[in-house]
Order: sequence, then structure tokens, then C-alpha cells
Amino acid sequence: MPKLASEMTAVEVKRLYRQGLHFVGGVPGLALQVLPTGGRTWVLRAVIGTRRRDMGLGGYPEVPLAEARQKGREVREKIRQGIDPIAELQAARSALRASLAAALTFKQCSEKYIAAHGEAWRNAKHAKQWEATLAQYAYPVIGELHVRDVALAHVLQILEPIWTTKTETASRLRGRIENVLDWAKGRGYRAGDNPAAWKGNLDAQLPRPQRVKRVVHYPAVAIDEMGDFIAELRQRDGSGARALEFAILTAARSGEVRGMEWSEVDLITGIWTVPAGRMKASREHRVPLSKQAKALLENLPRFEGNELVFPAPRGGKLSDMSLSAVMRRLERTEVPHGFRSTFRDWAAERTHYPSDMAEMALAHTISDKVEAAYRRGDMMEKRRRMMQEWADFCELGGRPSLLKI
Repeated sequence: MPKLASEMTAVEVKRLYRQGLHFVGGVPGLALQVLPTGGRTWVLRAVIGTRRRDMGLGGYPEVPLAEARQKGREVREKIRQGIDPIAELQAARSALRASLAAALTFKQCSEKYIAAHGEAWRNAKHAKQWEATLAQYAYPVIGELHVRDVALAHVLQILEPIWTTKTETASRLRGRIENVLDWAKGRGYRAGDNPAAWKGNLDAQLPRPQRVKRVVHYPAVAIDEMGDFIAELRQRDGSGARALEFAILTAARSGEVRGMEWSEVDLITGIWTVPAGRMKASREHRVPLSKQAKALLENLPRFEGNELVFPAPRGGKLSDMSLSAVMRRLERTEVPHGFRSTFRDWAAERTHYPSDMAEMALAHTISDKVEAAYRRGDMMEKRRRMMQEWADFCELGGRPSLLKI
């Protein structure tokens, strides 16, 4: 044990300004260190194991003399008990750093999840939908909460107000929260069960979405009105009108048509190949072109430096409202997407084509996983006949005597 220095008073300690180590007594090895910068700090010199170590006890005068002596006694007591106080402090600091590193908020985790998965999503709109729903509904409740602390009560606080009124949005939101929390658990930011999981968790707290969701069908032009509608549509000029007509003839989605490029079209074979990146199911889709669809394309102008088949007036891609605007100008209340329903009704009610062929024309995913695993072809030639009959029906209004070409 080091020699015990004379016990200094608080006033004597206050007067210590000479650079170096000044032992103040009261506790063996306790000293005030005056630094070259003029700063002063407490140091306890002690033997830990077989090594002499200096341990900092805080700065002076923030830590006054009495408190420094108390800290010194506590450290020496730990040494007598066989505890290395320096190693203990280092472990505590390391644990604190690890805890702070793992203390991400739900919002921070959401942003990292979106950044990590954004490249795999079909388009930027999907990421914006994620950001918008989380910002509107989740962040006000758990955005600034540590992700490790998100619990079932928080998830219910987010979902319950919109579960029966905005069921589809709420269901998607639940899935997004679940994905973020799973990501956070995988990265070590939280532990335990996922409070946003449905099975065995929220299914006991909330009614099934199918039980409360009201099915809203897209307003569609009636089958027997198609002839008159197409005739009226063809009186309209503009890229939007031609894009809508082409979408009707091919039973395609608006986004697939608006993003269509000339390089995707083979007018010789009469096939339009939609790349996977623009398809809802993220799989390439081949569309057989009827005579009417081919004629429409052949009569379109092409603009140098612009690959789009249906460009906007200023050269970019048509907006998602362009086709709807055509419907409004025709004073129709139906929506462009409704024509896919009209096509599906026509195939079911006016033809003998099998249901799965119509579903394939619509690029719907096969619900039967076994059938999907074994199907390799896309019924191109059979679908070509079906799409030609559909185009004839649209053009001639279903008049039987005129359906033969």
C-alpha cells in the first residue's frame, strides 16, 4: 500500500496549479493531476493484480474533494474484493456503446429497410407508397420510439382506427410494419416475437380483412356498349385516346401501355413483349396483336429520339391520369381499368374460351401453385384467336352477321 500523504483541505486543493501529480491524502493513492493545459483531474493510483494502474475519477472542480475521496474508497474496496475496476468500467462503456448503436428508432429502421429493398421493387412509386403510409399512420405513434420497444399495443394503436374504414390500406400497412420489425430483429436491433405478425397474433385481435373489406369493382363499360364506345373513341385525337384504344384491344393495364416502347413491338409476328419491370407480377408478358391493334400502331407517328409509342405532348411518358381524362372528355363515368373487367366478362359470357386463357391474357398470376409450376407455354396462338375475336367484337359491337372477316 502506498504511503498515505498528508490530508489536504478543500482550500489547499483549490490552490494546486503547479503541473504534475499532487497526492491529497485521505485515501491511499488519490491525487489531483494538473495538466499542461491547466486542466485538473482526479487520479487514483493503485495496484490491480500485479500491475500499478492509474484510474481517472473525474475532473476538478466538477468532482469536489469529498466526492473524489468517496469514489477512491469505493474503487479500493472493489480491488480488495478481487474486482478490476478499470476492466469493469471499460465493459460498462462498451455495453453503453453497443446499446446506443442498437438503439435505432422505428423510423430509422424503416428508412434503412426501404433503402435496402428499393432496388428489388418494380418502380419508385412502390417505395413512395411505403414511405407515405408509414409517415401518415405509423410514424406519429412509433416513429421516434426505439424499434426494440415497439409492442402489440403500439401496433393496435396504429391499425384499429383504420382497420374497418380503410381495410386495404391498413392491411398493407400491417405487412409493412411486420417487414420492418423482422428486418430490425435480423440486424440485432430488437428481439422477441413480431407484434405486427398476423397469424397467432393480430388474428386474435382484429377481424380478418376479408370480413370487413368492401369489394369495390372498377366501373366498366357494359359488353353491349363496346361497339358504340369504340366508334366514339376513334373520333378523338391525341396520344391519350390512342393509348386507351390500344389498352382496350390488348386488355392491358394502363401502366404497361403508357410505358410501351417501339423496341418491344414486332409488327411482323404481331407480338408485343412487355418487360418484367413493367408487369405487376414482375414477369415478362407476351401480347398477341389483333389486326386492329397492329393497324393502330402502324398509323402512329414516330418521333426521333423518343422510343415511347404513346408519348405525352411534351415528349415524356403519359401520366396515369391521361387515359382517365379521355374518359371524362367522353362524358363517361367508367375508368380505363374497367375495360379489363369488360374483356373478362365478354370471354366468360360470350365465348367458349377457357377461363385460364382469359386470365393469361390479363397477365393474372395462376393461383394454383402446382399448375403454375408445370405450365411452360403461354398459349400464344390460342390467345391470338381470342384477342382477334375481342377486337372484332369491340369494333362491330357484337353484331353476329359482321363478325366474319
